[in-house]
Amino acid sequence: MVNLSAKPFYLNDKQIKWVEETISGMTLDEKLGQLFVLLKAVPGVDEGQIKASLADGHQGGLRWQGGDKETVYRQNTTYQRYSKIPLFIAANCDDGGSGCLPEGTFVATAAQCGAGEGTENAYHVGLTAGREASAIGCNWMFNPIVDLYLNWRNTIVNTRSYGSDADKVIANARAYIRGVKDANPNMACTAKHFPGDGVEELDQHLALGINTLSVEEWEASFGKVYRTLIEDGLEAVMVGHIALPEMSRKLRPGIRDSEIMPATLAPELLTGLLREDMGFNGVVITDASHMVGMTAMSKRHDAVPGAIIAGCDMFLFANDVEEDIGFLRDAYQAGALTEGRLSDALHRILGLKARLHLYEESVRTPDKALLDRVGCAEHQGYCAQAADTCITLVKDTRNYLPICPEEKRRVYLVYVGSTPTTKGYKGDPVKQVVIEELERAGFEVDACPSYHDLEVENGISPVNFAKMLNHDKRADFIASHDFALVVINVKGYAQENWVRVRWSCNHSCELPWYNEEIPTIGVSLNYTNHLIDVPQLHTFINAYGSTRAHICALIEKLTGGSKFKGAAEDTVFCDRWDTRL
Repeated sequence: MVNLSAKPFYLNDKQIKWVEETISGMTLDEKLGQLFVLLKAVPGVDEGQIKASLADGHQGGLRWQGGDKETVYRQNTTYQRYSKIPLFIAANCDDGGSGCLPEGTFVATAAQCGAGEGTENAYHVGLTAGREASAIGCNWMFNPIVDLYLNWRNTIVNTRSYGSDADKVIANARAYIRGVKDANPNMACTAKHFPGDGVEELDQHLALGINTLSVEEWEASFGKVYRTLIEDGLEAVMVGHIALPEMSRKLRPGIRDSEIMPATLAPELLTGLLREDMGFNGVVITDASHMVGMTAMSKRHDAVPGAIIAGCDMFLFANDVEEDIGFLRDAYQAGALTEGRLSDALHRILGLKARLHLYEESVRTPDKALLDRVGCAEHQGYCAQAADTCITLVKDTRNYLPICPEEKRRVYLVYVGSTPTTKGYKGDPVKQVVIEELERAGFEVDACPSYHDLEVENGISPVNFAKMLNHDKRADFIASHDFALVVINVKGYAQENWVRVRWSCNHSCELPWYNEEIPTIGVSLNYTNHLIDVPQLHTFINAYGSTRAHICALIEKLTGGSKFKGAAEDTVFCDRWDTRL
């Protein structure tokens, strides 16, 4: 039986009574539905559809997709109004309130926080995320991310990790959680992705992740992080579709390679390690269940109940709600999902809801006036502060900096964004912000064309490719430009395992042929490992964000108006000697 009076629930007798009475009044379908956090993929508020989905699925929690703050507020509060049992409403806020709303505030990535001194920025990320997510009715934060960045090739973790050092990760994660709790004491936090990502380079959206550390290495790194946060009173753990083979072999002597499963389906990792050895008493939830790291490892009929049987309490998303709940029902009726395991999961789920006081209507439905906090000046100030304190000069081996517009005014700007994935592409607005702020600082900007932009501006034509092959005479180019600025703003998600710089076309004039002709400075607005693709650049800066605040702070530092204050870990050099030159 789950001890609801113990860490992390700390329930009193009245709250425990609410949990027991709520569970005893539930049908089997309602109990099974509580094990799911479901996704509302279509933005908007349709009361009939919401009531029907709650009646059919009896879901325990909600995630939503898209919508402005007014719409999401009405949607979330409508769900709570019609749900028989209070709902978890979860938010992913890695970088601040921008994770839950288009109007939300981007404060800083975890990598940015790790580059800065101390943990104040991580606290501000948590505080902003907690305030802005709470304003729209959220009560469960799927953060902080506590993965360790141990492999420079890993781009799914790159910006989402505080770094490679366990103590740094612990300090920043604690600060993030403290910020969330200061924003809203009735919001739960979640550490993810157990047993730990960042050792190899695969993305679990696309393949099974494997944490290859030995038992001793794992305990000294990821184990230290999770044990510390569990001792602090962490409420929830999200389990990744990540195998931990050496630990599985230790806990299950004789296990065959073919039997090694992602942690979401591995009872030795969830029940044996996380519950029994590490003493975690809170809620365990799977990572998104559509990810190939799970779906390619087991038939769904087995995986859905298998995750609960292994030790997860909740299942994130459904392929088909009726079918997935049916898979659970089949396992329960067959005795594979035992009454005891179902009871433990329900007690933890309802126990956390009681811990968050979700039985109180005033907690479930925040004052609409709190929406004014979303994107407020105070939160924008935290973004500016993080930019100033974290932007990092990775190298400047030829002492090109500072570059003052009074002396070197004419800049050749090469902006490299992500490859467009939609016919709706109309240009990258960040490029225009970079141009505006460079001009505001006194520079004359000659922007290199992009093949994608030429296709938008001129229509599909072979002439566009010809323009991208065009190079000036070297003498003319040198005479008309004082320096080059290569701004890389590349992002990727669930499409390839390792995101790299991709120029807009082959043999493009974007390529750094100008590197030895004029001083050339490289900047990343996102990933920290781009030197693997532009090692020849002798000056490189990691700016960590593409907001106007980040770009303004970057230019101020380029021109010598402010010092670079961030620090880079050795992973930025990608295990190569030439990236350091």
